Amino acid sequence: MLIDKILSTMKAFVKTIFAIFALFAVVPLLVIFTFSSLLIGRDRALEGASQALSLVPGLPGMVLRRAFLARVLARCHGSADIGFGTLFSQCGAVIDENVYVGPHCHLGLVHLERDVLLAAGVQIPSGGQTHFFDDAEVPIKDQGGTRTMVTIGAGAWIGSAAVVMADVGTGTIVGAGSVVTKPLPADVIAAGVPAKVLRPRFAIRP
Repeated sequence: MLIDKILSTMKAFVKTIFAIFALFAVVPLLVIFTFSSLLIGRDRALEGASQALSLVPGLPGMVLRRAFLARVLARCHGSADIGFGTLFSQCGAVIDENVYVGPHCHLGLVHLERDVLLAAGVQIPSGGQTHFFDDAEVPIKDQGGTRTMVTIGAGAWIGSAAVVMADVGTGTIVGAGSVVTKPLPADVIAAGVPAKVLRPRFAIRP
């Protein structure tokens, strides 16, 4: 029991030291981000900065990304793990405690609640209407759009290469390669294009 306590204390101390070094390491990027924000806006500045940090591999990359994102996103908890190649495009994103974001994810205006798992290659744009396309005379890129917060509920698991454009309920599992276009309830398993509820996650007790 005493040994476990000592090891836990040492682990916490080492993590704190790493976090301090990481903060000093990302200071130059934070300065560049601040000045870029004045010229091109915070969201576009975030895109460039996250591209640079996404290329740092392994544990050092995770620590550096966490240190930077904690200071530029609306919230990024110190326990979150952000994988290699992951890009962010909206400073309003929120990442709660114990979230895992796998490699090569693309995240917009999203709230990842505690204990969420995102597998590799998940894309969560800022809702399903980021581009309007109703006017045949105007290029789609010039028609504008709206961004809405997409919430992934606590403990949900999003499979590899899924595209999520609507809220996912607490504890829900979304199959790999699925496209979520409508909100999903809590504690279900959903899959498909578009994603549909396949069954409850837990057996219904009499």
